[in-house]
Amino acid sequence: MLMPETKPGLATAEHGLVTLDGPDGVAVTMTPDAARETGLRLIAAADEAKGQSTDVVFPPL
Repeated sequence: MLMPETKPGLATAEHGLVTLDGPDGVAVTMTPDAARETGLRLIAAADEAKGQSTDVVFPPL
């Protein structure tokens, strides 16, 4: 299993596009519609994951 990232990504809007910058130089550029849908899906998955158990201990944000 990959070690989960504990720091949130940084989203910015520029020239009509949304860029999500993550750890280790990972970056994704999306249209506004794709970014909005991705955000909704991330929120839904985060809500679902909160109700699940894990053996991994995460440091606080």
